[in-house]
Amino acid sequence: MIPQSNRQVRLKSRPSGIPQAEHFEIVETPVPALRDREFIVRNEFLSVEPAMRGWVSAVANYSDPVGIGEVMRSFSAGTVVASRHPGFAEGEHVMGMLGWQDYAVSDGSNVTRKVTETDLPLSLSLGVLGLNGITAYFGLIEAGQPRAGDTVVVSTAAGAVGSAVGQIAKLSGCRTVGITGGPEKVKLCTGEFGYDAAIDYKAGDVAEALAAACPRGIDVYFDNTAGAISDAVMAQLAAKARVVICGTASIPSWNPPPSGPRVERHLLVKRARMQGFLIFDYLHRYEEAIARLAAWVRDGSLRYREDIVDGIEHCPGAIAELYRGENLGKRLIRLKP
Repeated sequence: MIPQSNRQVRLKSRPSGIPQAEHFEIVETPVPALRDREFIVRNEFLSVEPAMRGWVSAVANYSDPVGIGEVMRSFSAGTVVASRHPGFAEGEHVMGMLGWQDYAVSDGSNVTRKVTETDLPLSLSLGVLGLNGITAYFGLIEAGQPRAGDTVVVSTAAGAVGSAVGQIAKLSGCRTVGITGGPEKVKLCTGEFGYDAAIDYKAGDVAEALAAACPRGIDVYFDNTAGAISDAVMAQLAAKARVVICGTASIPSWNPPPSGPRVERHLLVKRARMQGFLIFDYLHRYEEAIARLAAWVRDGSLRYREDIVDGIEHCPGAIAELYRGENLGKRLIRLKP
């Protein structure tokens, strides 16, 4: 049965920093008539990503900003409920850039993949078997190039990406040190995600804690934060270290750019390498990563946490909540049928 009504979360105004609830509005609109080679997806899970801050920013980014009045861009996962497309059948599960809305009409161009891991929860296609897990996998393996015996430091270590990075590093034979905020997340890092050590950046001197946890220096730094935490890490890089720039969550705005210590001398003296990383560069290799990640999930080698809230009304404030660190695990919005 083709649905008639669709709730959408649209961008109402342009934020200058971290988007807040007041920058969005929820509207109800008719579902467009289905045309040839189109299908309708009933979204079941909507993702909340740190990258969404950049997607709504007016400052130049790696993608065009979401327009005022447009449905908020997001990865979503759901079920095909009606189809006039030969490549997509009713009942199939898909994930892709389907937006913050109940239903998405698609021609397939915004579908990242069909979700075939039917023995695992669909929600994982937006987390450890989706953008977060794939980012962790390629960011560490390809950009970080970990070697057995390396010391790997990860910021936002209890987050959806960071927790996977730490575990993949352990599977690669590395020693892992996580940086996170608060005693609960420190416990999560060492107890559930297997970090050898975890540092609470809110509790004291990060540089001193890093020196104690990494006596031979830091071989790989997976950076999700930038800012003062990363400044402390740079000073303790080992020779030939690799720094993977995955996110800049601690910087509220890049206009104007913040001042801070310069990294050039550390990179020069330590012959270290710093590399930016975007998961979209690896679209053609997603299935390779998902196959390995799913195998690790099935055999218990890769653990995950989900923080799921019910109802589309939670969407407008979800990005701000993420940046306040209110989630424990991958933040998802679950939509009821």
